[in-house]
Amino acid sequence: MKLLFDLFPVILFFIAYKMYDIYVATGVAIIATIGQVSYLYARYKKVEKIHLITLALIVVLGGATIILQDEAFIAWKPTVVNWGFALVFLASHYVFGNKPIVRRMMESMIQLPDAVWIRLSYLWIGFFVFSGLINLWVYYNFSLDAWVNFKLFGLMGLTLVFILIQGVYISRYTKDTDDNETESEQTQTLETVKPQEKTEKN
Repeated sequence: MKLLFDLFPVILFFIAYKMYDIYVATGVAIIATIGQVSYLYARYKKVEKIHLITLALIVVLGGATIILQDEAFIAWKPTVVNWGFALVFLASHYVFGNKPIVRRMMESMIQLPDAVWIRLSYLWIGFFVFSGLINLWVYYNFSLDAWVNFKLFGLMGLTLVFILIQGVYISRYTKDTDDNETESEQTQTLETVKPQEKTEKN
């Protein structure tokens, strides 16, 4: 449900484009994003930074698209968002030291070795850079119809595939962590039992 909610403006953009044109679709996306952020604030009294950044970009780039009648501005939005994320993730290595932002987001759910967190962060950085590049490649080498389809289905598909690959990658290390914890618990149990045995013998 959260994924559908986050994709709500993109889905409406896609539908409006198929029914009208890129400029009407851009206006619909702007209104949908404003409505999305307003709903989040009304319900939770706070809005995640990602939604605020998306709102700012859709208003600025979408507004430029409508005013200047140039779809290139809205086409650049996914690239700007992805490259912005890449910069934030990269900067977190230096701002937060050995705790990149991906670790801060996920370590409450999974435990991984420090080196794996670093590699995972660079994987995300590479994915964001690649997503931004392929978005531009599709826009400049194919029709506008193809780009609109890619914006909804292509980018979402790439993200799901990457998350699946990430899950397979980290599963190897979460299993090792679980095994180590089990061995540690067994060792502690044996250490507890041995003194009790000695006491009973005495």
